Amino acid sequence: MYFLNSVWDWFWFCFWIFAYVAYLFALIYIVIDIFRDHSLNGWLKAVWLLFLVFVPFLTALVYLIARGNGMAERSARKQVEYQEYSPEEIRATSFANPTEEIAKAQSLREQGLITDGEFEALKNKALGGKY
Repeated sequence: MYFLNSVWDWFWFCFWIFAYVAYLFALIYIVIDIFRDHSLNGWLKAVWLLFLVFVPFLTALVYLIARGNGMAERSARKQVEYQEYSPEEIRATSFANPTEEIAKAQSLREQGLITDGEFEALKNKALGGKY
């Protein structure tokens, strides 16, 4: 007897694969949240992890019900810490001034520490071009 005979067999197979992967993502996110929570002491973290290993589905469900609000708050707080920077902000903090960078490169070339090709590359980089 062949396992995937009809379209419905494929449908159920894909559904259960999706459910399993979603379940694994939930477990991983719960483990991350357990270690992110500073209000839990080490023993409580160990107990949660032991229950997640031996009774994973029930423990995950209880954790999401009991600590779901705190989980959302910790996640929102962590997102504030991840700040995205625009290219202008990155350029402003990484380079002092393009003319200063070119002047430094020019002095290095005059001292013989870099070649003309390296000078051109540094000048192009300071002006915002590619290497």
